[in-house]
Amino acid sequence: MIIDAAGRLFLAPGSGRVSMDDLARELGMSKKTIYRSFPDKYSLMTAVLDRQFEAIERRLVAAAQDTQDRPFGERMQGFLLAACGELWRIGAAQLAAGRGDAVLRRHVEQRIDAVVYQRLDELFRDGHRRGLLSAPPALLGEIIRGAVERLLNSPLPRQLEWTAADLLRATVDTMLYGAIRPGSEQVEPATTRVSERKDAS
Repeated sequence: MIIDAAGRLFLAPGSGRVSMDDLARELGMSKKTIYRSFPDKYSLMTAVLDRQFEAIERRLVAAAQDTQDRPFGERMQGFLLAACGELWRIGAAQLAAGRGDAVLRRHVEQRIDAVVYQRLDELFRDGHRRGLLSAPPALLGEIIRGAVERLLNSPLPRQLEWTAADLLRATVDTMLYGAIRPGSEQVEPATTRVSERKDAS
């Protein structure tokens, strides 16, 4: 009950600094009662975040199972859209970028890395092993990390009237399939031009 109420207050969009007094009022109990279960605000927030990341983990496992027999691009989209939707819901990027104290920010960053990015890296490595990706998995992982963290903090979804998940889908499509529409123009891949410059030198 305490964790549920703390999650509603602490992770609410646009919520400012929430005190233990606020939580006690919400629960209709004394702070002393709360402190019997959680010795400080940090331990309570850690419990709230851990519960949220357990839910994210379950969602990502379910998304992976739903798309396991699909083409690689669909598997990648399913994973990233599930991850982005869940991280958006709990405001994890905002927590990692500035809400809360430094210890909690590190905790959020570590949990995002363990729950989301390590799975993402394995997915890219699998695609690379199967000959489906020409770019190094580490590079693709860095690009997606940057896109996810930027989109979750960006005003762009509101400006374009898209969801963060819609923008991430467009980002993944652009990264995996290119931004130029097929047949619109014949453009030589940058990797080919780089290799030719190396050969010439």
